[in-house]
Amino acid sequence: MSLLIRDFDLRVVNLKTRLPFRYGIVTVTALPHLFISADCEIDGQPVRGVAAEHLAAKWFTKNPAQHYRDEIAEMTHVIRAACRHAVQAGQAATPFELWRRVYLGQKRWAAATTYPPLLAGLGVSLVERAMLDAFCRGRGISFSQALRRSQLGLDLRQYFTELLGRPDLLPASPAADLLPAQPLDSVTARHTVGLIDPLTDADIAPADRLDDGLPQSLEECIRVYGLCHFKIKLAGDVPKDLARLRQLAGILDAACGGDYAFTLDGNENFKELAPFRSLWQELVNDPALRGFIERLIFIEQPLHRDVALSPAIKAGMLAWKDRPPLIIDESDGTLAGLATALDCGYIGTSHKNCKGIFKSIANACLIESLRRFDPARKLMLSGEDLSNVGPIALQQDLAVAANLGIASIERNGQHYFRGLSMHSQALQQQVQSAHPDLFEWNVPSSGSPQHGNSPRSSPGNSPAQPFATVAIRAGRISTKSVCAAPFGVGFDLDTSPFQSLDTWKFESLGIA
Repeated sequence: MSLLIRDFDLRVVNLKTRLPFRYGIVTVTALPHLFISADCEIDGQPVRGVAAEHLAAKWFTKNPAQHYRDEIAEMTHVIRAACRHAVQAGQAATPFELWRRVYLGQKRWAAATTYPPLLAGLGVSLVERAMLDAFCRGRGISFSQALRRSQLGLDLRQYFTELLGRPDLLPASPAADLLPAQPLDSVTARHTVGLIDPLTDADIAPADRLDDGLPQSLEECIRVYGLCHFKIKLAGDVPKDLARLRQLAGILDAACGGDYAFTLDGNENFKELAPFRSLWQELVNDPALRGFIERLIFIEQPLHRDVALSPAIKAGMLAWKDRPPLIIDESDGTLAGLATALDCGYIGTSHKNCKGIFKSIANACLIESLRRFDPARKLMLSGEDLSNVGPIALQQDLAVAANLGIASIERNGQHYFRGLSMHSQALQQQVQSAHPDLFEWNVPSSGSPQHGNSPRSSPGNSPAQPFATVAIRAGRISTKSVCAAPFGVGFDLDTSPFQSLDTWKFESLGIA
């Protein structure tokens, strides 16, 4: 078997949110969505692979003084660098070997820059995804089949010993024996509650009410989608967070009948352990939140990435015997992120395609290996995303998560973005036809949301076009079609109608 990458093509589509999304220190109203096409040769035959990603603000780096324009410039710089390293890598025998060469090339290149590993890794992950898409298409197999038939060439010994530098963590079993026997055919949608999201219908002013057929308030989302898992953003302001959590507890108790679970996202709000520990004590000591806190799954990255894995935090964490279950997210910039976090007292990390596919596979293998050694130990590989949307990024992320057995996944793209309405009707039809279990047609109207599996005309005199959007039923998202597809995507996307990154301008976003 041989695998070679000849060239890349980078294209952009500007996306605008249907309602503003505030997480951490930024409020998102518009962003560029990047498509990367890789011209590959699989066993001497030309094959094209595609991947996609938001170029999102204040996540890969979280510098409040840096302008978004400069963040995008840095993101595109690391992506182009990874593309060069992929072309220079030459012919490889397996996808893992090609990824390894690109990863090491990018690592050496980034060492001479000021870019943090999380940012540099974005470029590698996009190349990796496009390459895996091409490989699966060229071989005529799904990612699920490639993973379980050991066709990706993943060498855990090389990964943990050479790349990670931790031979003590090398699992005793091969990857195929440590992963689920079959991918999940559906996952629970964990709905993000942003910092400025309307929680009740009454919170929406008449002038702000949307008429796009999709639910807007948290209450309405629960009614329409049957949600039971939630991801709640924290502001880092103890009185403000306490008041908001009390309100949310009442809403979720009433709307879900007490049958729900949630995670808290700390958004790196704390630079020291003591203030976060004080917040936690306030939460567990609040009588109004006692039943609510019992439904907590974990808390995600409360401590800033600059300190979260430091010796001081490690000492404080290990001394805090009744600490809540904590995972890292933004701190997970290197291959050693999970291992370091476990040593510090965290219970795990997040999976995101933007942090790497082989990395997540290896993390899943490590966690399962440790579980088998100590079944009582609580460990977690969660599913978190950056508002992933179709027609490519959403399916590819779901495919990886379902194959790793991640059952509860943050899915907020379908809430903050208006489905696939930014694309042509022909493209939306192509996507929905390939993934009828994942996408359905939404008909904008002034009444209740209307959904279906065919693009019906809008009722009454409304001129609005129907658009494809994610189907969430009884709080779950189907992953059957994405797991049957090559690498999550069951159609060939023509990216040529999208704007070339070479000619794209920041001003086209229409934001300051």
